[in-house]
Amino acid sequence: MTASSTAELSRSGRSHAVADQVRAGILDGTYPLGARLPEPELCAAFDVSRNTLRESFRVLGEERLVVHELNRGVFVRVPTEQDVRELYDARRLVECAAVRDHGRRTQGLAAVAETLERAGRLAATGDWVGVGTADIDFHRALTALGSVRVEALMQSIWNEMRLAFHVVGRPDEFHGTYLARNHVVLDTLVQRGGVAAAKELRTYLDEAEQRVLRAYRTRAAGRA
Repeated sequence: MTASSTAELSRSGRSHAVADQVRAGILDGTYPLGARLPEPELCAAFDVSRNTLRESFRVLGEERLVVHELNRGVFVRVPTEQDVRELYDARRLVECAAVRDHGRRTQGLAAVAETLERAGRLAATGDWVGVGTADIDFHRALTALGSVRVEALMQSIWNEMRLAFHVVGRPDEFHGTYLARNHVVLDTLVQRGGVAAAKELRTYLDEAEQRVLRAYRTRAAGRA
């Protein structure tokens, strides 16, 4: 490899490492919805050049986590109501099929159950952001029942869902309710099979979508 090729690989590695850090901050709420991501401060914090940081922003832009506004900078993206509808459409299509087609096999169910155990421990400590992450992991594990490849393709969906969840005013009320529903879905899958569990999951996702959309409308009304 030439020296320039090695340098390019090094820059690429740094930009993806920075993207990982910024992504984590966006998803856990450190960088709130709509917040500007200031280049000078982030370059200093991560000890990288502006070119490296901008490459990180490009990666995050492709993941629909940030937006660039001309002459203003880069901001944490705020998913729209239409985004929420499309996210839940994708989830109904993929998750429900994975659960329906799983039948009553036990393969993969230990990973699903582990996410519920983790969510329960986090809820007991009042870590509702952590519960939200475990909730997403539960649905990822359900999707993986169909195919680990499909689960990987859904990664951007999970990340955008976590952005949308930040609009919900009380994460304890929201995720606490669906933690119990997650147990119902898994119990139905084990006891009654995939078709019944997929029906339960479809109802769950329909209700969750409407609840998130109501939170969006409340947020919009508060700004009017």
